[in-house]
Amino acid sequence: MRNSMFRYLTAVVLFGAGAAGDPGRAVAADMALQASPGAIGSCSELVFTCENGRQYPLCPIAVSVEGEVVTASLHTGRSGGVHVRLVPMGVGYRYAGAGVWVDGFRGNALLNFGKHSQVACTIENY
Repeated sequence: MRNSMFRYLTAVVLFGAGAAGDPGRAVAADMALQASPGAIGSCSELVFTCENGRQYPLCPIAVSVEGEVVTASLHTGRSGGVHVRLVPMGVGYRYAGAGVWVDGFRGNALLNFGKHSQVACTIENY
């Protein structure tokens, strides 16, 4: 009885210490790209400028209450954009769509076109 009570109290203390705060936790700005609610439908606020000399605008479709871009259209060529969605990550962000995904942390990102094509990018005005 005494052993089970000790284990219970130990678990409660450890859980409480973990819930009280984690100094290594990422802030919201690291978890997803930030955009104002007025940016929905606009392609000028978030533009990936890449090492291949091209620019790829990200046009927000839905923005969370905190201002995180949840779904967007990534324009990679002459045709319409590729629909991408925020994928939860531990640190940083990932937007994935059909045949393309973006992995990033704050203003730096890697744009992936399939398994074998990757280009480093920065986000303008971030």
